[in-house]
Amino acid sequence: MTDRISKDARSRNMARIKSKGNRTTEKRMRALLAAHGFRGWYMHADLVGKPDFVFPRQRVALFVDGCFWHGCPVCGHVPKSNRRYWKPKIERNRTRDKLYTRRLRAQGWAVLRIWEHQLRLEPDGITAKLRSLLLERAAHLSRQR
Repeated sequence: MTDRISKDARSRNMARIKSKGNRTTEKRMRALLAAHGFRGWYMHADLVGKPDFVFPRQRVALFVDGCFWHGCPVCGHVPKSNRRYWKPKIERNRTRDKLYTRRLRAQGWAVLRIWEHQLRLEPDGITAKLRSLLLERAAHLSRQR
């Protein structure tokens, strides 16, 4: 199936999609953190993979992965048009995500990746998992000192 718009128009559309400040991911997660009283985090640290949120005292990196761009197994999909481009593109993103996770862990960071759809469907589960990880990491790091 061919695309309904020209290659140049499609390229311009895709270039306008932001990697930061995305309403369905970062802004929603930021609101969730604030609503649940999480403190000591900041956004877009200069670390491997550029995590969306970082909790430096506990050394926790949090990524909020968009379901389409990162190939969510639940609701991600490969578009019917231009599959020869999209399938490898999404697979490269997934491979890169795994590499960045491994690198951060090798540097002593705990990495939590959540899917875009989880923000809508299971916000309480996300906050519980994050709170548990932060407490675990704080205890672990204090034992190391």
